[in-house]
Amino acid sequence: MGESFEEFGEQADSLKAGGLPPAAGRAAITRAPMIIDTDIGGDPDDTVAVVVAARKVPELALVITSDEYGGERARFVRYLLDLAGRPEVPVVAGSDLGNSRLYCVDGLFPDDLPRQGADVVQAIETVCASTSGPVRWVGMGPLSNLAALHAARPELVDRMVVTQMGGAIVYRDPSRAEHNFRMDPQAVIRMLPVLERGLPTLVVSDVTFNPAMEITADSPIYKRWSEQGAPPWASVLVAHFDRWMERLPGSMQHDGLTLAAAMLWPGIRFARERVVLDPLARMSRGDDGTEIVMSVSADYSAFMSWLEAALS
Repeated sequence: MGESFEEFGEQADSLKAGGLPPAAGRAAITRAPMIIDTDIGGDPDDTVAVVVAARKVPELALVITSDEYGGERARFVRYLLDLAGRPEVPVVAGSDLGNSRLYCVDGLFPDDLPRQGADVVQAIETVCASTSGPVRWVGMGPLSNLAALHAARPELVDRMVVTQMGGAIVYRDPSRAEHNFRMDPQAVIRMLPVLERGLPTLVVSDVTFNPAMEITADSPIYKRWSEQGAPPWASVLVAHFDRWMERLPGSMQHDGLTLAAAMLWPGIRFARERVVLDPLARMSRGDDGTEIVMSVSADYSAFMSWLEAALS
């Protein structure tokens, strides 16, 4: 952790002087290749998270889009990564679930931007072939692509250390599942027991849906994106937020917190839980359910400071 976050450097030096603990292998995860699976193009929290990953995760190896919109989400990611200085990171258009209601980034990238590839399995195989160790999978959308990978190459799923934004124990609308789960409930129902072997981490809506980490037009971070001399990607964030805020007052940073969890940022508290899913993919605790690691709280003020620093 000290190697990843400089404010913990002194503690890291002290611990190293006493010898590495038995669980030191966990540190290797912070250097493992990262795959982001995102339904970017709706709520701009995905866009923020992708920019942060581009700037702060040198191991970012692949971005896959989910809930595709004719390949447009993938083209938007390609443009965003190029602006953020990561042209080497491949982008692949993933599952298309036939949705368009939340897509709002049309016209925010050049018309002549090429379409991206669509062979998700091949792209993941390439990432896995680059390392003999684990691969970080950061899910910011439905689990459709992970389910497709399991159908084609189940042994590659076993290599994934999965951090997924999704699910809720007490969702604000009890009649339906949390957004990412309800976009493809069958994928969640199928994959959660499969992932239990690797003890997946779920960053749940109970923790992420909090106005303390909402970015609005009055937020200092939003205003800085409009300042003279802001980096090229900042104007895209402003334009995306402006489109989104025609519908809602702001964007809570669900996916940014999920990325932070995958980076082992220390301001999130987790607990092991056993959960079950009903046919709609609504989640509840159950003694006979699937064991997961689930977020239970977060230091929102510290997280927003971390997010602003990552984007400054």
